Amino acid sequence: MPANGSLILPGDKSISHRSVMLAALSSQRSKIANISNGEDVRSTISCLIDCGIKIDFSKENLFVTGGTFEQPASDLDCGNSGTTMRLLIGLLAGQGINANFIGDKSLSNRPMDRIIEPLKRMGLNIESNNLKPPIHISKSDLKGIDYNMPISSAQVKSTILLAALGAKSETKITEKVISRDHSEIMFKNIDVNIISKDRSIKVSPCDEFSPLNIHIPADPSTAAFFIGAAVLMPGSKLRVINLLLNDTRIGFLKALEKMGCSFNYYNVHEESGEKVGDIEVIHHKLSGININSSDIPSIIDELPMLALIATQAEGVTKVSGAEELRVKESDRINAICKNLKEVGSDIVEKSDGFIINGATQLRSGNIDTFNDHRIAMTFHIASIVSGEKIILNNTDCVDISFPDFYKTLKSVIR
Repeated sequence: MPANGSLILPGDKSISHRSVMLAALSSQRSKIANISNGEDVRSTISCLIDCGIKIDFSKENLFVTGGTFEQPASDLDCGNSGTTMRLLIGLLAGQGINANFIGDKSLSNRPMDRIIEPLKRMGLNIESNNLKPPIHISKSDLKGIDYNMPISSAQVKSTILLAALGAKSETKITEKVISRDHSEIMFKNIDVNIISKDRSIKVSPCDEFSPLNIHIPADPSTAAFFIGAAVLMPGSKLRVINLLLNDTRIGFLKALEKMGCSFNYYNVHEESGEKVGDIEVIHHKLSGININSSDIPSIIDELPMLALIATQAEGVTKVSGAEELRVKESDRINAICKNLKEVGSDIVEKSDGFIINGATQLRSGNIDTFNDHRIAMTFHIASIVSGEKIILNNTDCVDISFPDFYKTLKSVIR
């Protein structure tokens, strides 16, 4: 069965998290349209409400009025969301709030040293459980720092930027490889003094913020599953409407182009500083490619789906420099390799990635999702494109990012 039709998808998860946090800084009312409806973003909203931020919902929009944060009366439960925890720690540190951050079992095992170290350098009093959650922060006098990022991570960068808003002096961040830059774009939208040049970012302290009025474009990481299905299924012609096309987020599309795909783009324009447009995709025959560390930041969330696609491409696909995958919602390198072997793929696990020899015929199998939404979505697509009986041990974990995933997929697979 091919994938046909047009898709309007929920707003980008990264922008959704950041938009509600930055809107909370303004005492004026902000309007956010098409926010992600996943559990992760709901965790961010819930934590902000616990900090005294007024958030109202309508059918299509979210309205936020902030400007003043209150000490939360109880733990801030970030659920499964590393973005919620890391970015909120930076935001509340910059606003002088005492808070305790907790998460579910998965989040409680994810490393926080990457934000703890720079925040301590800024003067934050921060305590952890052996560099993992729960995390406690106390009101501290923060100073600006000059920080060279040891890894490319938009979460770490954004955490520092948010804390820097409440510091006593300018903060400078230098990246080895430019990571997604939504925070920098939205800082400008709320009139924060921020300068980005090459791989360097400078931000000045700020205590007065303009409201954020934004329509969030469709999430490219979510769209990747539908685009991948269309690429793999003969007879497909699928269009994704109002898709985020930020250069730091289209590594998946660039990788597919290297593998032999071509896309048609329509209605490309800029909205709130972000490049957006419609994309049309059809079935293509594919060839293997090499993906290295310089490619990883713009494709990190899409690597599970790309690995599945690579099993159907002729030749060898090599992924390296992707160590970050091991500290996501699951050890995604292991999860990808274990499950692709289960369904008959020729894949070799490496410490920082994997090697796939294609093309292979997928077979039936039992999938351990490791309660990871991207692993679950990837292998549900595998079952669709292969026609084989591929059984997932947890289908509900997709709610973390896209509760309507299965329903939406049925609407275009016909």
